[in-house]
Amino acid sequence: MVTETAQLDADAKARRGFFLALGAYFLWGLLPFYMKAVAHLPLIEVICHRIVWSVPIAACVLVWAGRTADFKAAVRSPKSIAMAALTATLISVNWGIYVWAIAVDRTVETALGYYINPLVVVVVGALLLGERLDRLQIAAVALAAIAVTVLTIEAGKLPWVSLALAFSFAAYGFFRKTLPIGPSQGFLLEVLLLSVPALCYIGYLIATGQDHFVSSTGSDTALLIGCGPITAVPLLLFAFGARLLRLSTIGIMQYIAPTMVFLIAVLVFDEPFGRTQAIAFALIWAALAMYSWSMFKGRQAVPAAR
Repeated sequence: MVTETAQLDADAKARRGFFLALGAYFLWGLLPFYMKAVAHLPLIEVICHRIVWSVPIAACVLVWAGRTADFKAAVRSPKSIAMAALTATLISVNWGIYVWAIAVDRTVETALGYYINPLVVVVVGALLLGERLDRLQIAAVALAAIAVTVLTIEAGKLPWVSLALAFSFAAYGFFRKTLPIGPSQGFLLEVLLLSVPALCYIGYLIATGQDHFVSSTGSDTALLIGCGPITAVPLLLFAFGARLLRLSTIGIMQYIAPTMVFLIAVLVFDEPFGRTQAIAFALIWAALAMYSWSMFKGRQAVPAAR
């Protein structure tokens, strides 16, 4: 009876985690629409408002979750502050490239970047953490490398937007693990650190009349304030959802957002998608199928190994 009750409780947590993570990926998938809406605004100003308006949301969630003690301890730790500053810088670079790419009609490349990201994480784990790759993972990474080569030959240059997004987010995830606090506390610490230069820059724009927050239309003001919720809410949903789900489940779900972004780019934004891009994406999808199957097999083998 106790075992059955525990199983029901575990199933309930898994369902809750699934819907929280699904909400996060769904919002991330729709993010290009919002980024298009703010495309007429200066990139740095948009990034600054993403940071500043994320702070109150992250703080409210932290208080609601009752995790303020962990946050206070992190604030008093110079090592935590230094690592949070590094991860904050990395995620800012990622955000900046993403917002710029959508504004200049390169949304397909952002989708490719987030498709590549899991494979980059595998390589980072192998190179920096000494994690061993199985044959399927090696084949998946090889296919991804071929896809990048195909795009490079066709364009005459590396698909830097995709690679920059993939590697910056992989680096963010790698260093983020070094913070000895939970994801919601870490996110608040990051945006608090970033809010200092962000507020200074916003203040400078307002003082010189170059801003789009006070000196512009009400719609621009609302869009800039909205940058906070569209940034913080999916991140926090994911943070709480991921804690209740298996890694294999998260591994499969992470393709929801780039798939939505890809479909929006091609079907709604009408971005070019020719034969070369189709070949590259087919290679990436095959690589991800291999990677996902390898991860699933590894998860299934754990109980047997015990």
